[in-house]
Amino acid sequence: MADSQIYDTKPWEAAYGSAIARELPAARYTNLAHMVASACERYAKQTAYTAVVPNGMNGSLSFAQVGELSDAFALYLREVCGLKQGDRVAVQLPNGLAYPVVAFGIFKAGCVLVNTNPLYTPSEMAHQFKDSGARVLVIVDMFADKLAEVIPKTTIERVVLAGVSEMFPAIPNVIVRGVQKVWSKVLPPIPTLPQKIERLAAALEAGKAKNAPGKTKAYWQNLASSEIVALQYTGGTTGVSKGAMLTHANMLANVDQVLAMGKSHMAQGECVLTALPLYHIFAFTANLLSFMDIGGRNILIPSPRPVQNLQRALENYPVTWITGVNTLFNGLMNEEWFTAFPPKHLKAAIAGGTALHHAVAERWQKITGTRIAEGFGLTECSPVVSFNPLSGVAKADSIGIPVPGTDVRLVDDAGVPVAQGEPGELIVRGPQTMKGYWQRPDETAAIIKDGWLYTGDVAVMDAQGYFKIVDRKKDLVLVSGFNVYPNEIEDALAKMDAILEAAVVGMPDAKSGEAVRAYVVKNPDYVGELSKEAVLAHCKTLLTDYKIPKSIVFRDELPKSPVGKILRKDLKAEVKAEFNKK
Repeated sequence: MADSQIYDTKPWEAAYGSAIARELPAARYTNLAHMVASACERYAKQTAYTAVVPNGMNGSLSFAQVGELSDAFALYLREVCGLKQGDRVAVQLPNGLAYPVVAFGIFKAGCVLVNTNPLYTPSEMAHQFKDSGARVLVIVDMFADKLAEVIPKTTIERVVLAGVSEMFPAIPNVIVRGVQKVWSKVLPPIPTLPQKIERLAAALEAGKAKNAPGKTKAYWQNLASSEIVALQYTGGTTGVSKGAMLTHANMLANVDQVLAMGKSHMAQGECVLTALPLYHIFAFTANLLSFMDIGGRNILIPSPRPVQNLQRALENYPVTWITGVNTLFNGLMNEEWFTAFPPKHLKAAIAGGTALHHAVAERWQKITGTRIAEGFGLTECSPVVSFNPLSGVAKADSIGIPVPGTDVRLVDDAGVPVAQGEPGELIVRGPQTMKGYWQRPDETAAIIKDGWLYTGDVAVMDAQGYFKIVDRKKDLVLVSGFNVYPNEIEDALAKMDAILEAAVVGMPDAKSGEAVRAYVVKNPDYVGELSKEAVLAHCKTLLTDYKIPKSIVFRDELPKSPVGKILRKDLKAEVKAEFNKK
């Protein structure tokens, strides 16, 4: 079979079986505001969102309440703030009841959501707000002390403040606010700025006062699916953070693709634990949008660190699904309360964001009796590209098969498809791929070529069309001319009981050009010493010589992103600084 025929026949379609449609359904909604309005009407009396803080205090909103409050926020943006269709609104909120109200209000106003990490530094905030041209900022009040430094450098005209316990019942809200203010002292004074600053509650009341029959619907009913709905900032495959332009059509297609892979396992009353931040594209699509569409309940965790913060939520609610990254699943399984009483309603867990280690997946299966289904995606693809089907064959260490409506190829440096079983850069074509990077045509042209999006990830495909990510193209370690993939080394290290987590990067070496360095964190439950010699002995049982780490560095913790993804780039920067001194 010729290479082109391998891709033309889409071998993965056989794995769809009878549970997964080969083609996406006709568009059910004209835009995301339409989807939200429809869900709020269909599931009006059901609970849509419950936010749970570490001590178990909580607040909830029904679908009907989410609909009414997001209408009010849309009216606030258009009638009070004077925004027009296509204007950008930056949202810098943790998981909480305010997030869906604000995000859906932005959709209904016909505006563009600019998701922003609440933990960003002032310089990172200023870059994103200025680059996007955002006119309104909604920010958690815990970080209001950053505003005086940031706002003068941006186009922000109004600031809306929201609390972690926003929309909680009165007594829990007072208690949470009191603890934040008096005990933990995390509520800074509100600065005085030329721009108007107000609370979210006041903004919603101002919006309600502008309401009239059909007024909100008029903002979005004729909004084309080709319009941008979100600027999702990412480092992408190269360069400084830039906004991926995701359209309503991109997001709606990806929701349909996610549901196509799992809907046969979903029923009325699904409940998903949302520990990953909603501003991150994984949780934004998989949790916020997909479960909204099917009438599921999101259990929102404002702060998932330490992992013990999830205990009350898992104990008190019938969680059927968990989305997470490798470090979250690994962390849960090192908690005695979780291993003693794993969630009894759980159907499956969904992994993405970074490679799922084989040892973690195996241990999860033993403890919970359920699978972790690994998928693959990237911001530029809204994000889901492939997924391990919950029906039929599940392959260990695989990111599964492309979701319906998606074409995938593996190509060499010249863009020519590689033979089956050979590693190549994974490129994607489908309705979920972004429109391009915001105001960066050159960078868009560098990643999208002839309709194909080049991911920068190296993968292999087997005869059944299942893919396995070998590594990031830029993270490869070249040892004496041999390609070494950090994921493989990290997975081998994860099989050692004494190791909690590990990260692998390359370092300069006079003999081999590059060598492997492993950063290792000891498992706190392991009794005994963890030595370099023990780690090397373990690696020799699983890896060929040139893949064995030449340098092992022990750490108390590893640098991580807000979603728990280990940041190899930070470790690579340390290596560069270290060897530049020599």
